[in-house]
Amino acid sequence: MQRLHIVPGQFLVEHLPHSTFPEDDEWVALIRAPEGLTVVREASPFTEAERWVGFYGEPGDGLDVPGVLASIVQPLADAEVPVFVVSTYHADLVLVSEHRLKDATEALRAAGHRVETQ
Repeated sequence: MQRLHIVPGQFLVEHLPHSTFPEDDEWVALIRAPEGLTVVREASPFTEAERWVGFYGEPGDGLDVPGVLASIVQPLADAEVPVFVVSTYHADLVLVSEHRLKDATEALRAAGHRVETQ
C-alpha cells in the first residue's frame, strides 16, 4: 500500500473553455484538451469556489509500476468520494473536495494506506 501525505493548502480546479494558456502564472498544473484548458491553482483565502485538498504519494514508484493510482482511487470510488487527479512523473496528486476530506482519509486508511497530515 501507499504512504500518502495530505498536501498543505487547498486548491481550485478551473475550466477555461477558450484558453490555451492562463493569463497569469499562479497555477500548479495545466491540462490542455480539445474542450479547453483545465487549471489547478492554490486557493486564496478569499476565493469562494469549491476547494480541493490533495493526497500525494511517495515519489519513486516510477511510470512502469501498474496499479498505483488504481489502489488509491478505487477505495475513494467505493466510498463515493469524487476525485480529480493530476499525475506527475514521480507520483499522483489526488484531489478530493475539502468537505469530503474526512471520508477520503477514512476510506484510504481502511484500504491499508498510510495517510499522514503535516
